[in-house]
Amino acid sequence: MSLIQAENLTKVYGTGDTAVVALDHVKLIVNPGEFIAVMGPSGCGKSTLLHLLGGLDRPSDGDVSIDGQPLAKMSDNAISQLRRRKIGFVFQFFNLIPILSSVENVSLPLLLDGANSAKTKQRAIEWLTKVGLGQRLASRPDQLSAGQQQRVAIARARSSPILCSCSPTNRPATSTPSRRTK
Repeated sequence: MSLIQAENLTKVYGTGDTAVVALDHVKLIVNPGEFIAVMGPSGCGKSTLLHLLGGLDRPSDGDVSIDGQPLAKMSDNAISQLRRRKIGFVFQFFNLIPILSSVENVSLPLLLDGANSAKTKQRAIEWLTKVGLGQRLASRPDQLSAGQQQRVAIARARSSPILCSCSPTNRPATSTPSRRTK
């Protein structure tokens, strides 16, 4: 069974003469263990595709299934739960909670899903250490560089079987090229 499947995925913003077709009947299948990259110029629909595949937005037409579960048949609450359990996002602007430490930002999705607090904290520390932030566990986002914030977002997303990253090379941490997670 495919991990992600999209059939005739279409997204249109606006109506009539001002309608913009962001995606037009896209078909995509991603199997477990596969790595895909969606590339193209600004405005071609890459972020729209990720938002639809991750259940952050609903398509104008077509279907998306995650792990065999069709998103169109799910309530907003069920989609939120699916995202917390199966999909990790690294957004272009990271979306870290400003008042939370690195460990708390990484732990939050798991805690919201009812995971054990102590185990979640240990897992967050392990992932932050893997991305080279073992010395910045208590730092809030405003105490981190953009590259460090990106690595916190990557550590947060790694708790999920599906990782979606929007513009992952916009702010690469060039000083730490060897610290990529596996």
